[in-house]
Amino acid sequence: MSDTDKRYMALALSLGRRGQGRVWPNPAVGCVIVKDGRIVGRGWTQPGGRPHGEAVALAQAGASAAGATAYVTLEPCAHHAKTPPCADALVNARVARVVVAHMDPDPRVNGAGVGALRAAGIDVTTGLLQAHAQADHLGFLMRIRSGRPMVTLKLASSFDGRIATATGESKWITGPQARRYVHALRARHDAVMIGAGTARADDPALTVRDMGVDAQPVRVIISRNLDLPLDSQLAKTARDVPVWICHGPAANPALIAAWKGIGAMLLPVPVSRGQLDITAVLHALGEQGLTRVFCEGGGALAASLLTAGVADRLIGFTAGVALGAEGRPSLAAMGLEHLAQAPRFELEELRDLGGDVLHSWRAKAAAD
Repeated sequence: MSDTDKRYMALALSLGRRGQGRVWPNPAVGCVIVKDGRIVGRGWTQPGGRPHGEAVALAQAGASAAGATAYVTLEPCAHHAKTPPCADALVNARVARVVVAHMDPDPRVNGAGVGALRAAGIDVTTGLLQAHAQADHLGFLMRIRSGRPMVTLKLASSFDGRIATATGESKWITGPQARRYVHALRARHDAVMIGAGTARADDPALTVRDMGVDAQPVRVIISRNLDLPLDSQLAKTARDVPVWICHGPAANPALIAAWKGIGAMLLPVPVSRGQLDITAVLHALGEQGLTRVFCEGGGALAASLLTAGVADRLIGFTAGVALGAEGRPSLAAMGLEHLAQAPRFELEELRDLGGDVLHSWRAKAAAD
């Protein structure tokens, strides 16, 4: 595969990322159409999941698509849903060649899209920049293959791993650039998730602010007993920005009714070892269509994600301040007796962010 092919696919991948956090349950696909060395069409999956990236690029290309090469970050769909199959659209546009970064494991596609293209006489190449496409589409791929969304766990802490002083003071350990970056991360995920303790202590809004977005992520709260204040920011805005609460089977029916009455969606999940089964929580979110979840703590929820092995990415913000042993730790107890039991991650990125250190890691399983 030529460097030119790689360059066009890299562009398609960058376009596809524009849809992240806005297109679930669909994948955020990018497409570039090239003819005679000139880009004649560009597209990415639009908010709400349609039109798909290929359809947008083909509409822009018009008659110029005939004889062109289409670079697509995920195998074109082959099934009839709310929109016609993208594979058929490419065939009807009479493109000459299609380059696909990653195949689609959805049973309704899973090779059928590429098969339809080849049956129509189109030259198809697969696997270009596949690792990059897998990273971009990881949430969609995981939901199809394992029934749960990808989870990004964010931890913002002092140099010694504390998220607050002994009295609970935490605003602000990290600086304004780190906090702005967090808002950008929220915007690229379908949902923001926190535990009940964080919801009670911080009364957060969990919205994306000052980023110019017009669609907010779902706000997910994990609360076994549903003991959340009904006068909180989350409660007051539940009709404006979605609030989903995962709770245990013993939650008070009156509280369930109250939260439903103000616009929240309630998701009952089983309890394991005295707390909500976090794997069951994620599967419940996957059943609702979520593909990318951004967890912002607290310590107990973060520890449960790590212990269960369902944190696919870690993003840390470390500030140059030390709070000491009396400060509140970023992680609750994980019950580890041996170092070999500790979950390990591979470093992806490390850089300065306004005086704080940003470090991004991925789970080995996610990398594979």
